[in-house]
Amino acid sequence: MNNPSSPSSRALEAFPAGIANGEYGLPPEDIVVMEKGQGCRLWSVEGDEYLDMSMGWGSVLVGHANPDVVAAVQAQAPNGSNFAYLNTNSLALAEEIRRISPASEQLRFCASGTEATMYCQRLARAFTGREKILKFEGAYHGANEAGVTSLFASGKVDFPTPELTSAGTPAAARQLLVAPYNDIDALRSIVVDYKDEMAAILMEPLQRCTPPREGYLEAVRKLCDEFGILLIFDEVVTGFRLAYGGAQEYYGVIPDMVAYGKALGGGYPIGAFGGRRDIMDMVIEHRIGGDDYVWMASTLGGNPISTAAANAALGVFRQEGTYTRLHAMGADLRDKMAKALSDRNITGQIIGDGPLAQVVFSGDPVFDHRSTSKGDSVKGRAMMLALFRNKVFLNPMGTKLYISVAHDTAAIDDLIERFGAALDMVHA
Repeated sequence: MNNPSSPSSRALEAFPAGIANGEYGLPPEDIVVMEKGQGCRLWSVEGDEYLDMSMGWGSVLVGHANPDVVAAVQAQAPNGSNFAYLNTNSLALAEEIRRISPASEQLRFCASGTEATMYCQRLARAFTGREKILKFEGAYHGANEAGVTSLFASGKVDFPTPELTSAGTPAAARQLLVAPYNDIDALRSIVVDYKDEMAAILMEPLQRCTPPREGYLEAVRKLCDEFGILLIFDEVVTGFRLAYGGAQEYYGVIPDMVAYGKALGGGYPIGAFGGRRDIMDMVIEHRIGGDDYVWMASTLGGNPISTAAANAALGVFRQEGTYTRLHAMGADLRDKMAKALSDRNITGQIIGDGPLAQVVFSGDPVFDHRSTSKGDSVKGRAMMLALFRNKVFLNPMGTKLYISVAHDTAAIDDLIERFGAALDMVHA
């Protein structure tokens, strides 16, 4: 680190905190520069090998350098990378998404999940003529205002007042309402009070790693129908991960609009949003000049490289046994992590569903942001840093561990061994 020409020193000069794309929050001495990814492993420029449990924050569900995705990109690259227009790859991808996503009667592409959730909110406000969007405390919906408000909530603000957990987002105080996740009575009370101002409920069906209580999503859907409020599913994480048809298939609840990103792109940047035809009609450009037009355009949305990668990724996900295997590995990982805690008499629990897991150092039930936040965050941070230093690549500020189709039983057992060593370091 003292060598000014080392990659990590150069990174500290070039980027705030030495991080190119944000959030990792690593101490300066722990910054590494990655050079290669293959399957579920990464290699730094120094040649150190890491077991990857971030997988591009979940965007590389197919695994790094998946051969089907690589071949699709290589085939498209000589034919152009971006036309900013309809192309054969984007059309094929749209048709497949429509086939498996009941909410997506029509859709459009953008470049990220952040954009996708932003456009859903804009459409909801325009379609209903109301301003307020309700989100759930602790939920992340990308880097737009709704996504970063009440994200790191302190729990000291009464519902439904939003907590501005990022500077530079003053409009969120007026435009957002916030409710506790998994509490239908609290949600109904807020909806009744603000029904004439509320355009939509925006939610992660599986919020971070906290599953919905039985019947909760169905109750939210019914509440939206009762008061003429749109329901938006943020499936940037759950899409193509819990099932091929995402949360809509897995939970059997259909929203009015849906946002996709992450795993859809096979590791390449992509976003998509879809909805009922009468809602999506508002982006049609012949409406320009009218109060029924919603501006939407994306320079890189639906580009032939990303959509070629996405079509190949969906082909991987369609392979027989993909989701049975992902769920089995996820359950195995959570069971073995819980056993590692129990064997050491450490108070804690492992939450999650499908190929996702999170450690919460608390013995109390976890069902929303505030109950999760009661866990020992100091221990959590120390454990994540210990894992990182033990060559497990993850975001020490984050919560989720991501399993990909490239992981196998040996990788899970490798992680468990390193997890145990990290626990021993933290709780020595």
